[in-house]
Amino acid sequence: MILFKTIRWKNFLSTGNNFTEVDFQKSNTNLIMGSNGSGKSTILDALTFVLYNKPFRKINKPQLVNSVNEKDCLVEIEFSIGSREYKVIRGIKPNVFEIWIDGKVQNQDAAQSDQQKKLEEGILKLNYKSFTQTVILGSATFVPFMQLTSANRRDIVEDLLDIKIFSTMNGILKDRVRSCNEIIREASIRKDMVEDKIEMQESFIKDIEKSGKERIDRKEKQVENLHKEVDAIMDETDGKTLKIMDELQPKLENLNNTKKTLKKLNTIKVKLEQKIQNIVEEHKFFEDNTVCPTCTQPLEEQFRLDKIVDIQEKSKELNEGYKELEAAINVEQEKDIEFTNCSSEINRLNNDISTNNVRISGINRQIKNLRKEIQDVADQVSNRNTERETLKNLKEDLDKTEKERSSQREEVSYLDFAHSLMKDGGVKSKIIKKYLPLMNQQINKYLQMMDFYINFSLDEEFKESIRSPIHEDFSYDSFSEGEKMRIDLSLLFTWRDIAKMRNSSSTNLLILDEIFDSSLDGAGTDFFTTIIRFVIQDAHVFVISHKTDELMDKFDRVIKFDKVKGFSKVV
Repeated sequence: MILFKTIRWKNFLSTGNNFTEVDFQKSNTNLIMGSNGSGKSTILDALTFVLYNKPFRKINKPQLVNSVNEKDCLVEIEFSIGSREYKVIRGIKPNVFEIWIDGKVQNQDAAQSDQQKKLEEGILKLNYKSFTQTVILGSATFVPFMQLTSANRRDIVEDLLDIKIFSTMNGILKDRVRSCNEIIREASIRKDMVEDKIEMQESFIKDIEKSGKERIDRKEKQVENLHKEVDAIMDETDGKTLKIMDELQPKLENLNNTKKTLKKLNTIKVKLEQKIQNIVEEHKFFEDNTVCPTCTQPLEEQFRLDKIVDIQEKSKELNEGYKELEAAINVEQEKDIEFTNCSSEINRLNNDISTNNVRISGINRQIKNLRKEIQDVADQVSNRNTERETLKNLKEDLDKTEKERSSQREEVSYLDFAHSLMKDGGVKSKIIKKYLPLMNQQINKYLQMMDFYINFSLDEEFKESIRSPIHEDFSYDSFSEGEKMRIDLSLLFTWRDIAKMRNSSSTNLLILDEIFDSSLDGAGTDFFTTIIRFVIQDAHVFVISHKTDELMDKFDRVIKFDKVKGFSKVV
């Protein structure tokens, strides 16, 4: 139960810069009186503004600030719920919104909308509509329960019965269903994608198995042809190597000293030619001279003749030796030519062998590359087991996705069932149906206490059914304004009883604004004051009225408002 203690305000509407304070707990019945414009109804706007950030009457928020001071508009209220003490401060120019709990101000970092939600849903547990149906009844802006739409009627009763949790649960269930449907949609998309991947993987495995063997056979054939080519080149190389080793190399070794011999023979030839030249010159000297040209002495004839004969014999020997030497040189020159030709042949054959080795190396590289390609293809073919494992994983993923989709569909079916229970025609309808007899009983009890003998009942849709001794079938709009007021008050008292019983939106405060001044007659006023004095004993009742003469003696306390120097004050 909310126990409202005090409220005070300043620079609010026609109130000045000094706080006006009202103690809610001082008396059980309180009459607030004053002339028009004196500010007696300000308490209604102050109460709804500080709690719900909106005035009770149709006033724009900027108009709440006192038009003279134009700043520092402030309203404070203190109340308790259970063992906790609360204080709410709200102001304009500057904007202020503070919630105090047990003397400690709450975190101000949150947005004001979040703080307001915390105040209404977490602390008061009473929204504006329910508050104005159970705590405040004003003739100017109050919309009686019977004039509300069916949806608003249901909201108020759900608040009173503390069953709005089912509406919250219904919203959560809707979100859960939406989330599950989104998961199902995503799972369906994923299922289609996995099925496409499975089809592609199966096709890929078939391609591997079909084309792999063809590629291996083709490359093996290439390797075989290259091996044949290597064998042919090696046979050719072996023939050339054999020719060098068995034929040309021994021959070359035999001719190896030819150059040396030829060089010696040419040296001998040069020396021999020099000797022949010397002999020719000596022979000519003795042939042409009989006197020594150096000493001019005559040469003996016999000596000269013997010398000539001797020179001719030596010349003959030298010429024969020269011919033999030239023959030997010719033989060696032929051997040298043969050596050169043999060396050239060996070099040519060695070049051919080197070229063949290069070709064999190139072919062997080709064979190696082909072997690697064959191995890669073989690995790819053998890796079809890996690809099959991938295919297996895809199928498992498909199965998992299908199970998830089925699970979510099953979840949605359960959620839909729970959602049907949370709807207006479900659990809430059962609870409301349970309380309807009590509601109708209380409504009729208060109607009878106000000397209004009709049978008033609400159905599960909160539509009225009214019977009287005179008329069988009536509606709310069939009655006079005074009779309607009796029905409205009976509903108000009933809602308070239900709230107290459920401990949902029960408070110690009831404020009634000018309800006696128009619709209720004298008898109705007496019945009403009897109810608030002797029946409604758990609430502090505040009645705002112009009928001061008729009512002053019926209340424990009278609070009078008046304008003093343009500002509203309690006088």
